[in-house]
Amino acid sequence: MDRRRRTAALAFVLALASLAASDAPPLAEMRWLAEGTDVVAALGWQPAECLFAGPAPVTRQQAMDIEIGRAAFRSPLVLGGQAARAGISCESCHRNGRANLSFHFPGVSGAPGTADVTSSLFSSHRGNGVVDPKPIPDLGAPRDQLKVIPSPEKLPAFLRGLIVEEFDGPEPAPAVLAGLTAYVGAIRSDFCDDRPVPVSGPGYLLDAIRAVDVGVVVLEGGDRDTALVLFAAARTRLGRIDERYAGLAKSQALLRKSSVDLAEIEALVRAGDPIVRGRLNAWLAGTSDLVKVLIREESRSLFNPKRLAASARLPRGGR
Repeated sequence: MDRRRRTAALAFVLALASLAASDAPPLAEMRWLAEGTDVVAALGWQPAECLFAGPAPVTRQQAMDIEIGRAAFRSPLVLGGQAARAGISCESCHRNGRANLSFHFPGVSGAPGTADVTSSLFSSHRGNGVVDPKPIPDLGAPRDQLKVIPSPEKLPAFLRGLIVEEFDGPEPAPAVLAGLTAYVGAIRSDFCDDRPVPVSGPGYLLDAIRAVDVGVVVLEGGDRDTALVLFAAARTRLGRIDERYAGLAKSQALLRKSSVDLAEIEALVRAGDPIVRGRLNAWLAGTSDLVKVLIREESRSLFNPKRLAASARLPRGGR
């Protein structure tokens, strides 16, 4: 490891250590907000997703590819490396595939909504030792205005380069790369709605369910590696819900049981255990009780805008 890389790695370790200290914010996503950001506007709402509305003019396989990519887009483990350790996914910079104008990572961002894609903090391949953050692009912008996205035939290689070079991540499974290609390709300006949508516990749970649903299909097709990515993505979503329901015992107990059950399912998948399908069916069935509890307790969670705003005003480490 060269000196520049060692320096970047040390800076990253120190940054993570400070975030793990007692003054850490109540939500992981608050780490990537500049001081003075309107927390409710940044984390209580998100841009509308620019995917097909109504009957989708795609085949079943294309629809499944989009679902695989949608889940992978929201999973830090897909990026790997330092990004995964920090909990950063594609979605961190591109909320619902759009631009995150509030994103601000120390040492990587300049103004809010910018990122240095050649930072040695994340990449041993593309790090150039120069701090040169650029505006985070909105993937839902018209394609002729979106210079960062290449032509469709070059998009898979472009996305692979982002994962394994820009973020030092693992080689993506073929179906995961195909899924990300399909998802990014399906985000189109003519399907955009400029009205933001509220972030909710049931909404995040639906993301997890969608990931597991397509994971079941992928697993039945014999693609164990991609199924594991999807199940891990679902557990990440459960974790995001859990931190917003801090102190709400019923919700957190069910969320943590759901996450543990899913982790056990992943172990069964790795072992090739035939009982895994029954466990997956049971997991999916259990989400009906979970969503009811999440709805019942949501007003007391940090999905409630008033409570979210109040949490941002508390001394770090308090609630």
